[in-house]
Amino acid sequence: QRCKKKQSSQASRGRGKDGAPIITFPEFAGFSDIPDEDFLNVVTYLTSIPSLEAASIGFIIIIDRRRDKWSAVKASLTRIAGAFPGNLQLVFVLRPSRFIQRTIADIGIKLYRDDFKMKVPIIMLNSVSDLHGYIDKSQLTRELGGTLEYGHSQWIHHRTAIENFAMTVKTTAQMLQTFGTDLAETELPNDVQCTEELLSAHTDHHSKLKDELKLAVKQGATLLTCIREPVTRSANSKLSPDELENVATVERLLAQLDETEKAFDQFWTKHHLKLEQCLQLRHFEHDFREVKLTLDNLMEAQAGFSDVGDSVTRVEHLLREQKQLEEKGQVCKAQTLALHGEQLIQNNHYAVDSIRPKCVELRRICDDFTNETKKKYDILGKSLELHQQLDKVSDKWCEAGIYLLASQAVDKCQSQEGAETALVEIEKFLATAKEHQLSNPKEILQKLEDVQEMFDKRQVSLKKLAAKQTRPVQPVAPHPESSPKRASPKTTRPECVFFFHVCFAKHYNSPSFFSFSHIINELIETERVYVEELQSIIEGYASEMDNPNLVHLIPSTLQNKKEILFGNLPEIYEFHNRIFLKEIENCIENPELLARCFLKRKEDLQIYEKYCQNKPRSEALWRQCGDSIFFQECQRKLDHKLSLDAYLLKPVQRITKYQLLLKEMLKCSKNSEGTAELEEALATVLDIIKSVNDSMHQIAITGYEGDVSELGKLLMQGSFNVWTDHKKGHNKVKDLARFKPMQRHLFLYTKMLLFCKKREENTDGHEKTASYSFKNSLKMSTVGITENVKGDNKKFEIWYNGREEVYIIQASSVELKNTWISEIRKVLTGQLEACRGRTQLI
Repeated sequence: QRCKKKQSSQASRGRGKDGAPIITFPEFAGFSDIPDEDFLNVVTYLTSIPSLEAASIGFIIIIDRRRDKWSAVKASLTRIAGAFPGNLQLVFVLRPSRFIQRTIADIGIKLYRDDFKMKVPIIMLNSVSDLHGYIDKSQLTRELGGTLEYGHSQWIHHRTAIENFAMTVKTTAQMLQTFGTDLAETELPNDVQCTEELLSAHTDHHSKLKDELKLAVKQGATLLTCIREPVTRSANSKLSPDELENVATVERLLAQLDETEKAFDQFWTKHHLKLEQCLQLRHFEHDFREVKLTLDNLMEAQAGFSDVGDSVTRVEHLLREQKQLEEKGQVCKAQTLALHGEQLIQNNHYAVDSIRPKCVELRRICDDFTNETKKKYDILGKSLELHQQLDKVSDKWCEAGIYLLASQAVDKCQSQEGAETALVEIEKFLATAKEHQLSNPKEILQKLEDVQEMFDKRQVSLKKLAAKQTRPVQPVAPHPESSPKRASPKTTRPECVFFFHVCFAKHYNSPSFFSFSHIINELIETERVYVEELQSIIEGYASEMDNPNLVHLIPSTLQNKKEILFGNLPEIYEFHNRIFLKEIENCIENPELLARCFLKRKEDLQIYEKYCQNKPRSEALWRQCGDSIFFQECQRKLDHKLSLDAYLLKPVQRITKYQLLLKEMLKCSKNSEGTAELEEALATVLDIIKSVNDSMHQIAITGYEGDVSELGKLLMQGSFNVWTDHKKGHNKVKDLARFKPMQRHLFLYTKMLLFCKKREENTDGHEKTASYSFKNSLKMSTVGITENVKGDNKKFEIWYNGREEVYIIQASSVELKNTWISEIRKVLTGQLEACRGRTQLI
């Protein structure tokens, strides 16, 4: 509104010779109608535009009344004298141009000069040319005969924009100050959720204010560009003093805005850091409470954990429970939390006094729990060692006692002398029992008591015999063929002999002696260890090959060869972890189901064949890069005593372990229920081992142009002496062939019989590697067999095309020969039956 009223006066952008700002009051018919308040506001605004330096020089006022009357001149001077707020330097009045009014004005100025109350000179001018004598034309507008360009609408536009920008700067500063006050007065929350919400709210508000600042800066920059537009458009143009003042004003506002933003950013950085540290503290406190509660509860549970076990099985169970308790203890988490707290302290956290005691408490709790766990492990370890030694001693003593009873001949016990001798042997042996009467567990004591009872009964019987009068006795040996009819009452088998047989059978079939469950427990425990070892290999080695932090340690020869090095080890791990371990664990309560597990998973266990086929490639790759830093680092992290190649042999060792355990089970379950299934399970494992062994030889075949996988199942393989006899061959060749056998390795498939030559080569100083160079092949559909060759029961013949080609094969033993003949006969019989079946269909 002030700018609209300015048409009654204007800042002409000009300056006096000493730099004083010029304000012009042009001719305006309604000047006297402007209210005093509005006039004062306009004049005050105009005097506030120049800089303080320019305003201090004093303003020059030009009153143009050339077309007006003396009364207008008088009114203008009176109003200016009474309302001008600034410092005046000169007042120029362009008097009325008409003669009468000019004369009146000259008289009036003399008469009323004192009434105007101006302390500065009032210079009456007749024309603009007189004005030019005081002020240069370049500082005057065209209305006053000058050359200064002045656009009133543009001036209003610039001033309005500057006023709006100043208001924006003021408003923005107030918003920042208000927000800063709110931040300073904010109380920090006491929980994680509230802290996160407060941090999020403050961050959002800060982002919005930053956006407002950016808009304000953009507004000021645009305004500055607009004011400088004439200079930008024309190199010859210059900004007027008034425009320079506008530029200075905008720049000052922008600088003020920049200072405000910097101060706000500095304050926000401190506040935001404190909020983040508060959130870190709340997380730390929350985790501290959880970990401390868990460890306190486990410490309490551990304190009540006083059982040391009464058998090897019980102690092993307690050790597993202790291990689970240790894993639940979150010691690693507590140590990590303490380390995190120390890092917060090092980072100058504001709550050091609160964090440090908690770190000390965490360290103390971890040490206490670790020490108690170590003590418990030590106690259980000694208990396990003691029970194992007691088991070993008691088993040895019991076995020796049973052996003594079994070795005492029945016929010798019939005489008094023989009975007394046997009795002395028993008493001497029983005297050694005192060495084993320690604070033994119940199970061991039961073993000793069983054997003690056997000896007591034998002693009773022998004492009866030793007390009888000496007379000839015809002893009767306890042979199965002895008929009850031939035995007399006086020569019947002594009670001690019958009791021994009963007790001997009972004791050996008892779970307390050869425990079937012990073998199952061993199988399950070793299976768990096996699964853990496979997991450690996969996570500690195979997965680490994909770790970007360790890529630089992997040698170039190992790049992209993880599948070669590990084969299908992940597949083996998944099978045992998800399926096989769980199934055999279910056999603890039902041991008779164990054999079925092996029979059920016969096909799944063939994965070992694939693993073993890849083993030579894996070993060759290991020899190239096994000593790299990458494997050393992985081994260090896993705390393995052995290197990776030793663990890569675990699958091969495991399938052999199954064979040994199944054999032990068969020994313990002879002629009992489930023996047949155990024998079938053992046969299954042996068949898998044979398939693995055969496949290892098969992959070493070289020179065969066809696809070995198309030859059917590999049934047998082995080395033989081979002679050839070809009817069409030269006699010398034929005779020579008969006397000089060839060493050939034969591979029997369902469709083909391959003859290969075995070769052994050294590889980089390591053990010899066998390969089989292909020499000849016979289709099984066109061969015949002669099972016996005159003069050597280890030879047999395979002939081809009506005996045009005859291969005399010598096995290393008759058993091996018979096995091969049996397999070849099965193949030929199967082909014959298949041919008959096709004929019947036709």
